[in-house]
Amino acid sequence: MINLSINNQRVSVQQGTTVLDAARRLNINIPTLCNHPDLCVAGNCRVCVVEQTGARTLIAACAMPAAEGMDIHTNTLKVRNARKHIVELLLSEHRSDCTKCYKNQKCELQALANEFAFGDTIFLDLVEDHPYTIDRSSPSFIKDDSKCIHCQRCVRTCTELQHISAIAVANKGMLQKISSFHDRPMSHVVCTNCGQCVNRCPTGALVEKTYIDQVWDAIYDKEKHVIVQTAPAVRVALGEDLGYDPGERVTGKMVTALRQLGFDSILDTDFTADLTIMEEGTELLTRLRKALVDGDKKIAFPMFTSCSPGWIKFIEHKYPEFLHNLSTCKSPQQMFGALAKTFYAQKMKLDPSKVVSVSIMPCTAKKYEADRPEMRASGYKDIDYVLTTRELAVMIKQAGIDFRNLESAKYDSIMGDSTGAGVIFGATGGVMEAALRTAYEIVTGKEVPFTNLNITPVRGMEGVKEATIKIEGCTKDWKFLEGAELKVAIAHGLVNANKIMKEVRKGKSPYHFIEIMACPGGCLGGGGQPIPTSMEIRKKRMKAIYSEDEHMVLRKSHENPDVIAIYKEFLGKPNSHVAHELLHTHYVERESY
Repeated sequence: MINLSINNQRVSVQQGTTVLDAARRLNINIPTLCNHPDLCVAGNCRVCVVEQTGARTLIAACAMPAAEGMDIHTNTLKVRNARKHIVELLLSEHRSDCTKCYKNQKCELQALANEFAFGDTIFLDLVEDHPYTIDRSSPSFIKDDSKCIHCQRCVRTCTELQHISAIAVANKGMLQKISSFHDRPMSHVVCTNCGQCVNRCPTGALVEKTYIDQVWDAIYDKEKHVIVQTAPAVRVALGEDLGYDPGERVTGKMVTALRQLGFDSILDTDFTADLTIMEEGTELLTRLRKALVDGDKKIAFPMFTSCSPGWIKFIEHKYPEFLHNLSTCKSPQQMFGALAKTFYAQKMKLDPSKVVSVSIMPCTAKKYEADRPEMRASGYKDIDYVLTTRELAVMIKQAGIDFRNLESAKYDSIMGDSTGAGVIFGATGGVMEAALRTAYEIVTGKEVPFTNLNITPVRGMEGVKEATIKIEGCTKDWKFLEGAELKVAIAHGLVNANKIMKEVRKGKSPYHFIEIMACPGGCLGGGGQPIPTSMEIRKKRMKAIYSEDEHMVLRKSHENPDVIAIYKEFLGKPNSHVAHELLHTHYVERESY
């Protein structure tokens, strides 16, 4: 153990602990900007400087390992003056239109300015002298160079967590900026739209492209019928932006709030998550039958899930030769959109041209997905607007809703019923677990052999997980699978997806079925979730998702009465012609570099 003193308080820490983390052990706050718990140490903002007795210069607490006998002081005059000047320098190159900024009152630089940089400054405002650009080309987010403080959180996120490197530091000195490849628009580079950079940006330099005003306009238009769907991960995170602790479920209050906002139909994406399992599970079993019984060597294994639009764009850019391995199923969001303007409109006697379909998602890539030209199976744009969890919180605040004191309500009927299997889509491993619960029972007539249906090997935050399920006691139609061992894998975060795909490319992958989610933790850690998001917060959201699953009356997708009804009344059966027309799609190879 390392023993040191911080502000005259003794503390013992493990070797390798930074001064910053040692101070946090004592509940001493040291301000930071470039530091983030998900990322490697950068030490480039210098806001975290502290004074070490006997040292010639101030040290960066985030980058300095604690050493035996250190005597650290975090609030001396020298430290405060240094922090004040550092923050003022950052502000001198930052367009400070705070009252109009989307990150107003949520900006980390603004918070530091309130603490250290009030009053007069000795530095000139250099904003007007910079050739700043604002890139609005992406359907998912806006990149505003005039608000960038060069903390490089976004660069490290894109490189370390996502293995994309869509952005990097370009130039030096006054001309330094965060740039895309050859300074191309973000819509024309290898960007997956995952929004992890947006989630970690401390200022308004990266924000989601918001459609709040368009949704309000649709709600106020009396000729429109506005349908809203909410993704499973939203219900365990929305509360964080409305005064709740991370990991508190607010499902019922959220439904009530949506009704008070003026949406005409409040429905659940979990319904089409269950539908996805029926379609994707059938597709997997069909592939197994064709490969093992029919001897069709063209059948591609492993089969990949296709729920995550960030993952889809990743494989389109990086591993296009494996596009045929993807499930052809659309994501639950897009299945819902296609059905909202066909089945639901028919059922409710609505003119589909006057239906506005809105989705509330934890993900910025969903905005991109909704804009894809393939997503118009209904004859219209299947999803008109995608709002993030954060945007929904903004709308609730704009409407003056007292969220904490709302009564709980249930989703509307028809496409509003769901099971626990649909809920767990929001966590890494959830799609796999939901699929196994249903596929195993279809093949054997028995529940999957795990206590209380909890398939624990596919759960948790390990980057790559794997499991083997032995299939025993098959029914007559599935005897060819008797004794077979189904090998599955789960990866979350694109750096882990890349590890899996390298093995697939080498021909060394032993798996039949692989779930991949673009964001760390799966959807619960999506780029549109409340800020901050960290490993600790992701774990709390995950716990809430599994808690909601365990409290559901139905926990297997094939038992959802609304799913059973839609096949009987409209789709016919899983993978039918109608189902393929509306619920399945294809993807395309994209350029890489």
